[in-house]
Amino acid sequence: MIPFHLAFAVRDLPATERFYVDVLGCGVGRRAERWIDFDLRGHQLSAHLVDDDEARSTNEVDGDAVPARHFGLVLPWDEWEAMVARLAAAGVEPFIGPRVRFEGQPGEQATVFVRDPSGNAIELKSFRDPAMLFATD
Repeated sequence: MIPFHLAFAVRDLPATERFYVDVLGCGVGRRAERWIDFDLRGHQLSAHLVDDDEARSTNEVDGDAVPARHFGLVLPWDEWEAMVARLAAAGVEPFIGPRVRFEGQPGEQATVFVRDPSGNAIELKSFRDPAMLFATD
């Protein structure tokens, strides 16, 4: 696996750290006064403190207004179900799902969208058939 790196804006570093560590189960890497690196299953997320909000736009995907700016994980089905339960136990309210999208079609997937304390959209998804990750028809 080649890990990816993603930097994103946040408004509150302590709240961000609690969410990514306690709710999503990330490890913590390097940090400074205005940023923290998180280990998201071997991928590096860098949360950078900003002083203003960014505009948020959406696109329609299978009937949902999906934020154009989002990131997340593709999990095995049982781990996705466990993550949905973990989010509920932590009192994190999804703004989309949990639901199955493209049911009965190639690329059928379970999805749930949540926001971190700074409003960043995170999608957690799973495919019934992982080979269909990039299915087109």
